[in-house]
Order: sequence, then C-alpha cells, then structure tokens
Amino acid sequence: MDLSKIKLVVTDMDGTLLNSEHQVSDRFFELYAELKKRNILFAAASGRQYNSIVDKLYPIKNDIIVIAENGGFAIHNEVEIVSTPLPNHQKNRVLEALSFIENIHPVLCSKNNAHISPTSDRFIDKLKEYYTEFEILDNLNDYDGEVLKIAIFHFESSEKYIYPGVEHLEGDLKVKISGENWVDISSPDAHKGYALQKVQEMHGIGPEETLVFGDYNNDLEMLALADFSFAMENAHPNVKAAAKYSTASNNDFGVERVLELLLA
Repeated sequence: MDLSKIKLVVTDMDGTLLNSEHQVSDRFFELYAELKKRNILFAAASGRQYNSIVDKLYPIKNDIIVIAENGGFAIHNEVEIVSTPLPNHQKNRVLEALSFIENIHPVLCSKNNAHISPTSDRFIDKLKEYYTEFEILDNLNDYDGEVLKIAIFHFESSEKYIYPGVEHLEGDLKVKISGENWVDISSPDAHKGYALQKVQEMHGIGPEETLVFGDYNNDLEMLALADFSFAMENAHPNVKAAAKYSTASNNDFGVERVLELLLA
C-alpha cells in the first residue's frame, strides 16, 4: 500500500476519529501537525452540527475543512463550500411520516443551530453531545427557517424502529441510517460524498490522492471517492464490504495507526 501520493485525508467523527467517550486523542493532534507540514489537507466529515465538530477539533479549527450535517454544509477558512438545504415542503412531509412512529426524537438541523420539540431531560443530555447549539419549539411544523437535514433519534435502534417508517421516502430524499440510534433525512445531494467531491474539485485532488475513514452507512458515498478507503474494525458490515482496506477500532487508534503509516 503506497500512501506517498496522498494529498487529502478525510475522517468521520463518531465511531471513527472519536473514541467511545467522544474524545479526540492527543496523538491525533500531533499527527495532524505533521500532515499540515506536508501540505496534506484534512477534512472532518460528520453528521454532527458544525459547531459540535469545531468544538471537538478546536485547536485546529481554522486550518481544517469541516463537512457537517452529513454533507449538507461544508466550510473551509470561513468560505462556504456547499450548502444543500431540504425543501420546505419536504420538511413537512418528513414530519408527517414521523408522526406515525413512536418513541422517537426529531431534530431540525440548520447551519448553526438545531430545533427540537419539548422532550425529556434524558434526550436533551444525549443531544448536547452532538448539538452544542439548539432551541426548543412548541411545534416543529411552524419552523420556517432553512433546514439542512432532519435527524431522528431512538434510544434502542434506529435501524429497527425508525428506518421502516421512513424507508418509503428514499428516492425523493436521502435517508441514511447514520448510527446505532440515528437516522438522517436530507436532500438527495446532501451527503458526505457530494461535499467531498466539491472539495476534491476545488483543490484538484483525485481519488488516488484521497484517504478516507468511516464506520457507518452515511460514510459510504465518500468512501467510494477514495482509492484508499478504510473501514474501522467497529464499522457496520456495509462499510466493511465497501471499503478497500481496514484498520483498528476507534478505541484502538485506528485512524492514528494509518496516519502513522502515511507519515512514515
């Protein structure tokens, strides 16, 4: 495996760069400093809110490319790369479909904020890990601002309890099981692959010069854009099948191990 031509490193956050305590290792920041010295671009691509990604990577936030909301919004050096909102009529259609599913927690996601209905303290505690900025609205249907995606949370299983109720929306919309507890619904072009393609085009970087890490189904489109695509040991079976290579788990420094090989 020859990594000598890599010009762009892209990594998912939860389950990939972050450990199970949602932390970034000190070792990663040391390795990033070496990437920067070699003019290798770095992008963090996550279903998280922009503010949440920046919070996790605060020491390097001014240097990196941030692909937030599963590709619905991307920014570099305060320059917007892509913004792909959900059409308002589709927002109401999704909320109607969700009204038939029990025990879920929808989140309307905008560029710098999120919006939820009155809910339990238990869910708010969970939400705070992924959305550092949010507000509570009496009725989500009344929100008329821009929505990049609708994220839906279930405490037990997104694949079992949420996805069957929204699967029929696929085609007109992008419906992604983005984690064990999350399903994300967005415009068809609002995904990590679309945003990554824009980054590659902007910098003249090809798949043979791109290295990508991922662990869940919302990473599939961006893994397909890299000749060096890595699935984490803890990845979903779909990701392991799609990636060309594998690495250790997020709790065993899987990203850092490959970056050490790259820098060697």
